Amino acid sequence: MGEAPAFFVDDLQNEPLNGFELKNGTCKTNTTIGYKTYVIGGADDGTLSIEVQIFDRNRGEWVHPTVHGTKPMSCKGHSAVLLKDRILVLKKGSKPDDQIWFLEFDTEYVRQLQKNLGTEVVAWSKGVTGNAEKPIVISGPSGVGKGTLISMLMKEFPSMFGFSVSHTTRAPRNMEKDGVHYHFTEKCLMEKEIKDGKFLEFASVHGNLYGTSVEAVEVVADAGKRCILDIDVQGARSVRASSLEAIFIFICPPSMEDLEKRLRGRGTETEEQVLKRLRNAEAEIKEGKSSKIFDFILYNDNLEECYEKLKKLLGLDGFVAAAPKSEPKEIILPMDHSLSKIDDKIIINCMPSELDKDSKNFRIMLDVSSLKGGAPGRTRGLDFQAVSSFSECLTGANQFS
Repeated sequence: MGEAPAFFVDDLQNEPLNGFELKNGTCKTNTTIGYKTYVIGGADDGTLSIEVQIFDRNRGEWVHPTVHGTKPMSCKGHSAVLLKDRILVLKKGSKPDDQIWFLEFDTEYVRQLQKNLGTEVVAWSKGVTGNAEKPIVISGPSGVGKGTLISMLMKEFPSMFGFSVSHTTRAPRNMEKDGVHYHFTEKCLMEKEIKDGKFLEFASVHGNLYGTSVEAVEVVADAGKRCILDIDVQGARSVRASSLEAIFIFICPPSMEDLEKRLRGRGTETEEQVLKRLRNAEAEIKEGKSSKIFDFILYNDNLEECYEKLKKLLGLDGFVAAAPKSEPKEIILPMDHSLSKIDDKIIINCMPSELDKDSKNFRIMLDVSSLKGGAPGRTRGLDFQAVSSFSECLTGANQFS
């Protein structure tokens, strides 16, 4: 908190429209929600560092919030518009895949952090057009064959599926590479990120932490692949309780006798280890069958038949070749544009380029009615179209390609 600069107070007390760019030699926008005004931006020095401050009108003071999520990189300016629980920020002069961002101020993620920290919190999330397919969570006791089933799936459909790379606080072993086998990290850092809600699930094993981060799953989706998570029942429970929308599949042995035969057939474990795995398996199977974690239960009494059932669940039975993927849409915004809002549609009014005197005004409609996700991951579900009139904004005609 601190004393508000006089020129800011004057600007803010004039009650400008949300997303208004302040005219005081700086490149900032302000968005008012109730008695709070969120000021986004920084000094206009050619490259704009995107900072966030909040002006509390009731107290007449500035509040410097705790900022979570991946912060946008500097740009040449931005425009902003208020949505329900977040502010849409369009960066100017940025690459197409770095133009759309959201500053969350009242999402579930932010509210939970504010409750935990007891301070003002905002969170950044990158906007992405389109949707990612639901990740697949596969669980089952040791020796049930889930690893083999996943390997078969990856081998047959290598371009469709990808693994999230887990985090761990243990030291790398021989030949292990950071970012390939694990993301190796410090315990204090991982504990902080767990507290900040950046992990879907985690566990402590022999004094070391292991876990799946939100970012690790998002990276797979960014690559156009469907993420597979091979985790235990405890981890699956944590993921189910998170905001991640996934398909949960439990692989079950036909009987405990069959599972014991498989574990002993490995010949890689001591009698004590086998008995421990069997005890754990019995508890996992009981929980897997009785809990509401899993959407589907597959019995692996015959590997090939179980694999065919798995493919059918995922809509891959009879699949021959991958359908060609359409290129993701890209918005290329000129520096000179303004925003207006009609319900869940943001109208981007683009002015002619100074370099191209023959160019004409045009409009882009950004549809934000189907947003999914958010901090600490991506905000997906954006769609946009080129429109020639405001009437088209209401009908959604003329699909942009």
